[in-house]
Amino acid sequence: MAAEAFPKRLIIVQRQVEQLRALLAALVPANAFYTAKFEAARVHKKVSSLADYFERFPFTTKDDLAADQQAHPPYGSNLTYPLPRYTRCHQTSGTTGAPLRWLDTPESWNWMLGNWEQVLRAAGVTGGDRIFFAFSFGPFIGFWLAFEAALRLGCLCLPGGGLSSETRLRAILEQGATVLCCTPTYALHLGEVAAKENIDLTASRVKLIIVAGEPGGSIASTRACVEAHWSGARVFDHHGMTEVGPVSFECPAQPGVLHIIENSYIAEVIEPTTGKPVEAGQSGELVLTTLGRTGSPLFRYRTGDLVKTSTDTVCACGRSDLALPGGILGRTDDMIIVRGVNVYPSAVEEIIRACGGVAEYRAQVSNVGSLTELAIQIEPSAAVTDAAILARNLEAAFVTAFALRVPVTIASTGTLPRFELKAKRWIRM
Repeated sequence: MAAEAFPKRLIIVQRQVEQLRALLAALVPANAFYTAKFEAARVHKKVSSLADYFERFPFTTKDDLAADQQAHPPYGSNLTYPLPRYTRCHQTSGTTGAPLRWLDTPESWNWMLGNWEQVLRAAGVTGGDRIFFAFSFGPFIGFWLAFEAALRLGCLCLPGGGLSSETRLRAILEQGATVLCCTPTYALHLGEVAAKENIDLTASRVKLIIVAGEPGGSIASTRACVEAHWSGARVFDHHGMTEVGPVSFECPAQPGVLHIIENSYIAEVIEPTTGKPVEAGQSGELVLTTLGRTGSPLFRYRTGDLVKTSTDTVCACGRSDLALPGGILGRTDDMIIVRGVNVYPSAVEEIIRACGGVAEYRAQVSNVGSLTELAIQIEPSAAVTDAAILARNLEAAFVTAFALRVPVTIASTGTLPRFELKAKRWIRM
């Protein structure tokens, strides 16, 4: 297996270096942002290898981009071409700061559509599928890319914007949708609404649920909850960002493992505090270079996403592209330390979903003196007959997992917020 993997990796790396050289040649001096950044770091645009690139070229951070857009409103100076060349404008969700605006040329947009097509094909989507997009179309980039990529595959695309959850469910059933595209949280919420409104999801033709926007798609207990609501429809995870586009797709052979699309991205995993590469099998921050988004590229972009690299040279699916077991584990700024224990939101969700009986939850983080404390509010599902027992079971599960006492309180039915896009369950008091 190792001998087979070596030529595959060699081909991937050689292509990445070739694409990187072509990208640098197009950018300097045309792109003001990166020309200035490279000059400040005293690096020239010639690259001999990926090791050379990693050693000499500086990281790009979200703060760098935010400062540039503030200094050069409204779009910043990370533009390789004159403004009339750009035809698409999107922006980040603003979950971790002020939203960033992002422009794309038709060529860059076409490159990202090709990446999304790889996601759909890996999921097993064909031109015969009917895909229901259960979200309102706004400035967030993922919706538009997924919809247009599905059109290019020849799918019947069913937009669900501007509809209530109940109306979306009835449209899914009446129009015979075979694929659902949404966040993991919203897939769970649709299941909850179906039960409340006596909508029989066993009559649904949905066989596949493509999720993104949250780590839940690679959390085993969350996947199981979604699949239970949807009569066994398979959950397929994917992740991307407005700044970089569609980055990864779930391994067809190993649920919960994401593959980076390495014909389009150079990926690194670094230790967040030192910036040094981590060993295979270790966790760190994902760093990405976009190889085909020439109009508004990113070099060594620190995504803030925490991932774990695989030790396998060839995946069970036959791919040698970088594999990330567990998908996106969390974000570098999401981890909290409670009495000396590192706690990630994804680990908390795993425990809550595995326990069962929770329709929705909220995590409250507070500071008592110099100590950080965590408390959980849960809204039990309709099937739960004794909420107090459920709360005690959850508290015991947290003790087992973290050796911490995490108080769990009960919220009244319907009082915790529901989310169509990225869930915002963590509240700092």
